[in-house]
Amino acid sequence: MMASPATPDTPAAPRAAGVIHPGWLRVMHWINALAVVIMVMSGWRIYNAAPFFNFVFPKDITLGGWLGGALQWHFAGMWLLFANGLLYLALNVGTGRLFRKFFPVSPRGVAADLGAALHGKLSHNDLRHYNQVQKLAYLFVIVDIVVLVLSGLVLWKSVQFDLLRELLGGYEFARRIHFFAMALLVAFVAVHLVMVALVPRSLIAMIRGK
Repeated sequence: MMASPATPDTPAAPRAAGVIHPGWLRVMHWINALAVVIMVMSGWRIYNAAPFFNFVFPKDITLGGWLGGALQWHFAGMWLLFANGLLYLALNVGTGRLFRKFFPVSPRGVAADLGAALHGKLSHNDLRHYNQVQKLAYLFVIVDIVVLVLSGLVLWKSVQFDLLRELLGGYEFARRIHFFAMALLVAFVAVHLVMVALVPRSLIAMIRGK
């Protein structure tokens, strides 16, 4: 994503020195990336077995080969994402990083930074600081993954999670919630990759830490 705006009257801040992303964060980022790829590709194969829209995903971009294999990959990715995500949240809250990095965020701030981005006026000099659009996007994807996990539990163990199933509108509605949450996650990843291509230093920082 993009960094904070620099005003025309103020010179851009010098490039940040030192560690941008701590080691534990970098490791968890790549584990999450692997888990998401596994879950999305296997999830597409599971969807193809019983589609509820008038399309299916090309077999070449699915994982598992058949429904049983796709389910095994999906469960493996689910537990990896759940365990890694839970630890990620715990460390972010415990170290204070969650509130330091992602708050405050406001509609006015998001609109201002989005407008600056669309006019090419956002600076990328200090990767340690997130602009308001980034903050909102990262908070959104955390919530989206929680929705994916909860709706996935209903699809996995519908009888055992009967209360959760009813809260999500029943099994079939939970399937659609799960599908659209997946689609939003894929959209986030796509935008994220575009931003990385525009600011390659962000990828280096996520590998080396600085």
